[in-house]
Amino acid sequence: MKLADLEIIVTSPPAPGWGGRYWIFVKVTTDTGITGWGECYAASVGPAAMRAVITDVFERHMQGENPENIEKMFRRVYSSGFTQRPDLTVMGAFSGLEIACWDILGKDRNRPVWALLGGKINDRLRAYTYLYPLPHHDHAPFWVSPEMAAESALDAVDRGYTAVKFDPAGPYTMRGGHMPAMRDISRSVAFCRAIREAVGDRADLLFGTHGQFTTAGAIRLGQALEPYSPLWYEEPIPPDNLLEFQKVATAVRIPLATGERMTTKTEFATLLRTGGAEILQPALGRAGGIWEMKKVAAMAEAFNAQIAPHLYAGPIEWAANIHLAASIPNLLMIETIETPFHDGLIKGMIRVENGYVIPPGRPGLGIEIDEDLARAHPFTGTGLHLQMQEDPCDYQNENHFEGGAPAYEQ
Repeated sequence: MKLADLEIIVTSPPAPGWGGRYWIFVKVTTDTGITGWGECYAASVGPAAMRAVITDVFERHMQGENPENIEKMFRRVYSSGFTQRPDLTVMGAFSGLEIACWDILGKDRNRPVWALLGGKINDRLRAYTYLYPLPHHDHAPFWVSPEMAAESALDAVDRGYTAVKFDPAGPYTMRGGHMPAMRDISRSVAFCRAIREAVGDRADLLFGTHGQFTTAGAIRLGQALEPYSPLWYEEPIPPDNLLEFQKVATAVRIPLATGERMTTKTEFATLLRTGGAEILQPALGRAGGIWEMKKVAAMAEAFNAQIAPHLYAGPIEWAANIHLAASIPNLLMIETIETPFHDGLIKGMIRVENGYVIPPGRPGLGIEIDEDLARAHPFTGTGLHLQMQEDPCDYQNENHFEGGAPAYEQ
């Protein structure tokens, strides 16, 4: 059995666009007629450029290879260009293709992917959700309203979730880390207070940021949140200096979580060696794929750290996350996004049930893709999957931002 053909589908979720502006799916077919699906979570270049990168990686390093030889293909992609260092774009391309290989192998052997990764240790997976507006909420004010966030949190907890994530901490700016505005600190505290009052001890609070702050700014904000005992403080500083995470971890009494913008065992190992994070959040469509993150999970286990796979993408990456999560002993929880479009793309074959996900027992990733639905929503915009704003943090007027949802201007 050899990898033979590749097709790439870029689909755009309907408004309001939970999960990003577009998702890049890869469909890989073997010379024996087996089809595997993967998802590339790569946002550093646009989807037209990513098509070319994915095609080049496949044709140069994978086409004609046995899909079993994942380690060999990884080493080719990681090293052959005289690189041998983490590369978000190239590894993003490989990650989706690698996920498709596991889907193929599971279908060929009539076994779920988790069975090929050492078997299932977790019969059900604790799920968490980002806080999104409820049907009666206005979207614009939702992201700066502790009261609306608390209402959304209570709704999620009543549906079975035992952890909710929110990000009221201010703008994501391309200018690098900044010192948080005092209003943003006050708002962040107000969110924690309101949500804690709404859900009590029924759920953990997951305080999200997106690398907004300088080290000193992250410490200042984190210490203000300590009275509400969040389970984690997510990516408080940019990921381009991993050694700085240790300073935040030492100064703030909230576990640090990070990893959605990281790739390969090399970057995650730096955090583990320095004590910079106790919770790792790989995005499997970017971080090197399932096998590479199985290695990271083993490394983390030795450091008494946990894994919480990240999701701000489509349902194929979610399915990959689920199979990895089912097979590792140091799982904390998995991120989920519940929308009709996510559900429809995989024909409802995996769902959150009372706050948990049951790993599928069907072959491969355990999903079927509605190709007609995916093709019916092509991406026609010019933006990146997620974008940082150009304007700096506003210390005089209130900052406005959109939490986990990009503006729907494409």
